[in-house]
Amino acid sequence: MERTVISPEMVVLVGPGAVDDLDVRQPVILAFDFGDAPILSLSRCPSVNATAALRLCVSDAACERLFGHVPRAPTVYHLPASLRAIALAVLDCPLRGEAGTTLRGAKCVELFCESFAALVDDALVPTPGDAALTERDTRRIVHARLVIDEQWREKLTLDTIARTCGVNRAKLTRGFRALFGVTVADAIAERRLGGARQMLLATDLPVSSVGYACGYQNNASFTRAFSRRYGVVPTRLRAGEMAA
Repeated sequence: MERTVISPEMVVLVGPGAVDDLDVRQPVILAFDFGDAPILSLSRCPSVNATAALRLCVSDAACERLFGHVPRAPTVYHLPASLRAIALAVLDCPLRGEAGTTLRGAKCVELFCESFAALVDDALVPTPGDAALTERDTRRIVHARLVIDEQWREKLTLDTIARTCGVNRAKLTRGFRALFGVTVADAIAERRLGGARQMLLATDLPVSSVGYACGYQNNASFTRAFSRRYGVVPTRLRAGEMAA
């Protein structure tokens, strides 16, 4: 385990291992675990997450000062792709020596801020225990969410996601709704339409090309889905932004 002091209010632990003294007063522990279903765990005790690949230990005073919020109860969340990328950048820092320490420290501060911003905005999806789902099945269904987050541009079906995650279709359907509050189809559509909206505003690609790039096979189905989600057809969204 590698231990790095970022400031008197933050210590970073890379690699698993027990900790006796963090030298951080009343720490909040953000533990990042990269298994088949990556998770972010929040707790108050470092020993609870002793096997995690990366832990950020931040004083509750810093959490309160920066975000006006201090987590109290231990909670486990699905680790979204955006946070996972920052956490992996900490672990895979290409620089060595003082330059590496500086870069890793900056990435850790970014990871803490982005994680807490998502927490305060209620953007993190909890992975609660469920009597109807075993721990293994829960991890597989959380992995299904990760597949959607990372592969939403591709052709995704219930069957392909179920096979990828090693769970049957019925259990995926029930478990996904129980954990995330939406259907698999709704989660795919939300990611695709969000990506399409970003492309419409950031590029000058034809609307049909945007729809195809985001997983829609024809312009009509893309336009219908987009207008249902945003209340405006893609061409009008782009025209309105340009006029503004």
